[in-house]
Amino acid sequence: MDGRVKREQGGQRNAAGASARHERRLRNVQRMLRLREHGGPFYGALDLGTNNCRLLIARPLPEGGFRVVDAFSRIVRLGEGLGHSGNLSEAAQRRTLEALRVCANKLRFWGVRRARLIATQACRRAGNGAAFLRRVHDELGLRMEIIDAETEAKLAVMGACPLIDPRARHVLVFDIGGGSTELLWMELDEHGNRRMRDWISLPEGVVTLSERFGGEEVSPDTYAAMRAHVRDALRDFAGRLRRQGLPASPCHLLGTSGTVTTIAGVALGLPRYDRCRVDGCWITPAQASDISGRLRAMTLAERRAEGCIGTERADLVVSGCAILEEIIATWPVQRIRVADRGLREGILTQLMEEDGHGRAAQT
Repeated sequence: MDGRVKREQGGQRNAAGASARHERRLRNVQRMLRLREHGGPFYGALDLGTNNCRLLIARPLPEGGFRVVDAFSRIVRLGEGLGHSGNLSEAAQRRTLEALRVCANKLRFWGVRRARLIATQACRRAGNGAAFLRRVHDELGLRMEIIDAETEAKLAVMGACPLIDPRARHVLVFDIGGGSTELLWMELDEHGNRRMRDWISLPEGVVTLSERFGGEEVSPDTYAAMRAHVRDALRDFAGRLRRQGLPASPCHLLGTSGTVTTIAGVALGLPRYDRCRVDGCWITPAQASDISGRLRAMTLAERRAEGCIGTERADLVVSGCAILEEIIATWPVQRIRVADRGLREGILTQLMEEDGHGRAAQT
């Protein structure tokens, strides 16, 4: 009797939970329909990288900011195997087309007025990158462009720049991606304007590094080899900055993209990733090093079970830690600001400013 009662009670709770989820989805659809009718114009920004396909749709606000009305993100691993073959595999293309189909439907639903749809390192490197984008256009009607590394870096900074400490004279911004890592030295000039003094795009990201050294079970020797490889890649840029008379240590680091946001989520002790808690938070180099050590000591299964990592990033996060730790070792600072924003927000800012909506800081 007790077992049957428990099963019945469990079934009732499950039914109640399903009903509540259905009600929330219905309310969300109704909200989106009302907003679509009365909230425009809408702008879109799509970033197709080596690992992720991400979309933001937003509307400008009268005071000059913008509000995100819809978003989509999916790990597609478009660049999987690219380092060995030099081309995008058919399996990776199919995964990516499925994600882009969702994006196309969202752009149509919102009647997006202006959008910029960009592809980055994977399509830049792949011998069939341009052919894949023609396939995207033929099958989905999306007109995408491959941007160069400098444009990618500038858009990422434009999106993350509002999180730079306004008092900071020198800041190093870094974006650890799937197939590349961008670093940008920002400085405050005598007129109080922030400008990019120098930048570099390194052909090393979490996917390329994991494919080179392995990412599932990483031994101490393998991790040391990862860091040495990244150290060599950073050396020329660090020397170039020194020759320009720039300080060895910026006022702070500003990091964007998945590695630093994941580490911040773990450092905050979040049971699952929460963008509102992570975006704009500060962590210390000691915290980043401690979390990196904890993550590389975990098994692949343990990393998969970590709420801020999950199954799809578990074999990539350790290589990201290696890149982050070498950036911190090369440019020692006391604090790191974390940005869960970047390239897509930069695109939206640029589009809205071109249309006269003023400085489009995200809200």
